[in-house]
Amino acid sequence: MKQDVVLAGVGGHGVISLGMVLATCARAEGFEVQMAEVHGMAQRGGSVHATLRISDQPVHGALVPRGGADLVLATEPLEALRYADELSPEGTLMTAADPHENIDGYPDLDELLARLRALPHSHVIEAGRLAREAGTAKAANVVMAGAASTLLPIRAATFEDQIRRVFAAKGERVVDANLEAFRRGREAAQQS
Repeated sequence: MKQDVVLAGVGGHGVISLGMVLATCARAEGFEVQMAEVHGMAQRGGSVHATLRISDQPVHGALVPRGGADLVLATEPLEALRYADELSPEGTLMTAADPHENIDGYPDLDELLARLRALPHSHVIEAGRLAREAGTAKAANVVMAGAASTLLPIRAATFEDQIRRVFAAKGERVVDANLEAFRRGREAAQQS
């Protein structure tokens, strides 16, 4: 078993944190994991991406071959479109629907989302709305972790244990909100 994941978004959306959570959960399940991240110019609002390779065999390198990703997981729709060509023909694209309109000429959101939805095996997740409904607008990346969990060989319980660990110092309310965000993302992906 091997799964190659490309994560994409903009600075401040928790892309690298999302990758670290996925990697930690995969390791907890006994998988070999390699991760590479690119965030040199990614101040808040700049492009950020990472690659994650998960396997039950040794992984020799962290980079995902172009056109070889099993999953492109994005926290922003324009960044999802930017990395869509990284997908294998059978790969899945999952993106948050919420734009970060930080450039002049940002595409029309309805047209952008229509292009993404037209791709085979795509899921557009209302991550911002689901995070707010869960109790914290900051948890959109956790919503996306929940969505991705439906495609990864990692048990939901392992994700939930990691969420409890990561947010424990912030108190029970924050832990509960992030667990709810994860569950809402998981449910949204299963229904889309």
